Amino acid sequence: MTDKITKFVVGFFGTWAGTIVGKYVIVFIISMIPILELRGGLLAASMLGLPMWQSYIICLIGNIIPIPFILWLINPLFRYMRSWPIIGKFVTWCEKKADSKKEKIEKLKYWGLFLFVGIPLPGTGAWTGCLIAALLNLDKKKSLLAAVLGVLLAGIIMLILSYGILGRVIN
Repeated sequence: MTDKITKFVVGFFGTWAGTIVGKYVIVFIISMIPILELRGGLLAASMLGLPMWQSYIICLIGNIIPIPFILWLINPLFRYMRSWPIIGKFVTWCEKKADSKKEKIEKLKYWGLFLFVGIPLPGTGAWTGCLIAALLNLDKKKSLLAAVLGVLLAGIIMLILSYGILGRVIN
C-alpha cells in the first residue's frame, strides 16, 4: 500500500519530479506525511534514482521534524479540535487507532516506542508512536529520543529494502 501511495504522490508533483531539487523536495515531503513517513520517502527516492545516503539523510530529517510537534502539541490540539463536530470525529478516530496499538508500547515504555517506530510495519511509525506516547503521557524527552532512534532504525531497514542492498549482499 505504501508503494502505491508513494507512486501517486510522486506522480502528483508531475514535472517537478524531473529536476534534482524537485526530487529531493518530493522525498522530503513524503517523509513528513503520516503513514508514508521515511518508509515512503526512501521508496520514492529509490524510484526517482536518487543517491542512497543523501536520500537517507533527507528522509531522516523529514521524518524527525514532526516528532516534537506531535509529542508537545497533540494533546492540546486534540482538546481544542474535539469541540468541532466533524473534526472531533477525526480526533476520536485517531485516538481509537492509537489506543488499539498502545499495548505494544505500554508494556515496554520507551523500548516499546523505539521498536514500534523502528520496525517498519503497516500502522507503525513516528506519527503513530508519538501519538500513543503523548496519549499515554510518557515523558516527552525520553519519548523524543526513543522515537528518533526508532526512525534511525526504520531508515536502516528501509534503506536495505528499498535500495536492494540485501539483494547485492546475497548475490
